[in-house]
Amino acid sequence: MIPNKYITWGNSGAIIRELAAYGAQRAKAVGPENVYDFTIGSPSIEPPKKFLDTVDELMKTVSPIELHTYAPAAGLESVRKAVAGYLADSFGVEYSPDDIYMTHGASSALAIILAALLSEGEDALVLAPYFPEYKIYVEQAGGRLIEVPCDADFQTDLDALEKRLTPKTSVLIINSPNNPSGAVLSESSVKAISELLNRKAAEYGHPIYIVADEPYRELVYGDIEVPFIPAFYDNTIYCYSFSKSLSLPGERIGYLAVSPKAEAHDDIRAAVNGAGRALGYVCVSTMFQLAAAQCLGVTVDISKYDNNRLLAYTSLKDMGFACVKPDGAFYLFIKAPDGDSQGFCRKAMEKDILLVPGDAFGCPGYARLAYCVSNERIRRSLPAFKTLAEEYGL
Repeated sequence: MIPNKYITWGNSGAIIRELAAYGAQRAKAVGPENVYDFTIGSPSIEPPKKFLDTVDELMKTVSPIELHTYAPAAGLESVRKAVAGYLADSFGVEYSPDDIYMTHGASSALAIILAALLSEGEDALVLAPYFPEYKIYVEQAGGRLIEVPCDADFQTDLDALEKRLTPKTSVLIINSPNNPSGAVLSESSVKAISELLNRKAAEYGHPIYIVADEPYRELVYGDIEVPFIPAFYDNTIYCYSFSKSLSLPGERIGYLAVSPKAEAHDDIRAAVNGAGRALGYVCVSTMFQLAAAQCLGVTVDISKYDNNRLLAYTSLKDMGFACVKPDGAFYLFIKAPDGDSQGFCRKAMEKDILLVPGDAFGCPGYARLAYCVSNERIRRSLPAFKTLAEEYGL
């Protein structure tokens, strides 16, 4: 028998990709220049020269058999050593190579660690708004996803978090910089969360782990700093992807790092290896592991994203839309003027503006605009947004 959960997940689809597919079809009908697709958060900046040169050098200097062979299940030891050293030097947390597990982007890192940490019937809390695939990863592991609303500034509502913590809570998922709001958790928020979880873990008699999902860590603007959660909370598993920092979403390269101070540290590492094996997330591309290891700390030029951020935010605010000014990532969260995000996105679609309703992210009443597109697309869309604003009487 085919498990019902897979049928359900498969039929439900992913609203973001469904909207993008609609946009592609619509572009054939009216021309791509007349469709303002802001649905998918796919980088629009080419990878850094350092990465391109590194791949070119590897292709020239490493034998094809060695370069394209199977890597060990958890990743190349030299690469895991480089990642551990980079994290220690950058954030002061002394990881060992065995604490690092190379993954197919952050998605497989999340699927692996949630499968490793969650037992049947346990709860995983998530700060809303959040990436919708978290629910799939949690339910696949036998857990239950519990949403925790944030405050009006998209910082942590500690009272709401405490009310949802129970003895069944095993995990708290944190995504900062946040998809879809662009908000960055402050250091004071991280410290307050850490104190609350430590207190509750002592009360319940078991650890509560933070899974820190940070593919947008380097995409921050101005003087904003992203607190490194494992430096504040020992029971943290850190998940990272090079998809955004190096503009490599198609190469599927990332890693997870188990805190050396985590409770049941050795068991978690063993469970990660077992979960990766069970889920088939093993043997990440040898070539891209080697290339990524030489580009640790390298980042694309995000000034283009910053220009897009300011253009979209300022223009829509001037039209009367209420928006959350993003400090990181490459998303603008727009408040639906009448509170109906679904209706707002339908009206936008009538003008060939494609946005993702906030309901998909556990935050009704908002819509996500991904501004990782050409600056020209944003500029061309502004008259259509102006018409939309006028329809709402803004």
